[in-house]
Amino acid sequence: MVKVKTFGQVLKIFETQRELYSLDEDVNRFIRENKISRIISVSDAVLTAGKGETQGIIRVVAYEE
Repeated sequence: MVKVKTFGQVLKIFETQRELYSLDEDVNRFIRENKISRIISVSDAVLTAGKGETQGIIRVVAYEE
């Protein structure tokens, strides 16, 4: 059965690299703890504010149990 899990992370100026590593760790932990063996797709979408500045990121993981 194909399932989808969504992760989100707020991005702050000058802290983006650390926050992206944190997002990676969250996704990897989810995969490891749920013993997922087949990832179908991983995609990122950026959230922006009214003037186009980046405020966050959403990562979507499609996987098979």
